[in-house]
Amino acid sequence: MADFNEYKGVWVFCEQRQGALMPTDFELVSEARKLADELGCEVTGLLLGDNVEGIAKELGGYGADKVMVCDSPLLKDYTTDAYAKDYTTDAYAKVVCDMVNEYKPEVLLIGATNIGRDLVPRCAARLHTGLTADATHLDIDTAKYIDFLKESSTIDLSKQKFDMEDRNLKMTRPAFGGHLMATIICPRFRPQMSTVRPGVMKKAPFDQAKADACQIVKPAFALAAEDIKTEVLSVEKAAEKLVDLIGADVIVSVGRGISKDVNKGIELAEQLAAALGGGVVGASRAVTDAGWMTADHQVGQTGKTVHPKIYVALGISGAIQHTAGMQDSECIIAVNKNEGAPIFGVADYGIVGDLFKVVPELIKQIEAAKAAQ
Repeated sequence: MADFNEYKGVWVFCEQRQGALMPTDFELVSEARKLADELGCEVTGLLLGDNVEGIAKELGGYGADKVMVCDSPLLKDYTTDAYAKDYTTDAYAKVVCDMVNEYKPEVLLIGATNIGRDLVPRCAARLHTGLTADATHLDIDTAKYIDFLKESSTIDLSKQKFDMEDRNLKMTRPAFGGHLMATIICPRFRPQMSTVRPGVMKKAPFDQAKADACQIVKPAFALAAEDIKTEVLSVEKAAEKLVDLIGADVIVSVGRGISKDVNKGIELAEQLAAALGGGVVGASRAVTDAGWMTADHQVGQTGKTVHPKIYVALGISGAIQHTAGMQDSECIIAVNKNEGAPIFGVADYGIVGDLFKVVPELIKQIEAAKAAQ
């Protein structure tokens, strides 16, 4: 068991690709700031790459007190050794583990991107600690965790016992295909590690003064060409058209209610999204499971977590698996034939009716209002 007194600080692995920080970095640093304030410690970004010191200060604008910059031509591209049996894998895993062993952060957060999901389990194995994958909520303070349970679960909290002094990181993630939420702690080992789903955590407003004050540290680290088992010959970008739910201001999502005419239901959603100002179409898990829309449209615990200005739910019942992914939208409008549908419990505006009749009228009214301006 680790000596917990040696471990202090909340670290974020800050992913960069071709010299550009990823949006997930800012979300995680913002969340790390909240956790660190509760723990009374610093937020440190860990940035690996080649000639990336110039982009490090930006992380301070979202809450990082300092950024550890490990700069080397050998870190230009992320590499991994899929065949290693002893987890002594390529450069990134080696440097991350060396930094953790030397500086001993209490918490290490990594975005659940393709790189993060490959890197962090290798690091956890080498560091002999636990890992929670794909977390959607994080807590330190037990009272705040209880408040989260009140809002997001059906648990009878009066029958539960909580240790109010527990300062372990409480990492909540979907389980059993999104039908349950599981909260995981790592009470015996450090650091406490988690990948966090992109788009889940809210990015704090950028603060230039904090960015200017952010300390840049360039630690010594050992890395040689022989540590890299994979050579990247070239990076080829493929243009694949995917819906950008996370960055959308307007989302119109469809659920099982479109089943009587799937194509017409999706078409109406697209028309309403366009009428509302260039929105995009999302979907519930029932829709993607049925193959009516692709998985990149899915909103919910097992899909994307979104925070648009306007979220319209068409024919979606509002099970917790879906509402957990959209309940923080600024304005929620629900259309459902069932007046007792749970979606109305989180909606700002609700319309009880057949979406195939309601949506054309909504579009007509929106277009009339635009013409009158």
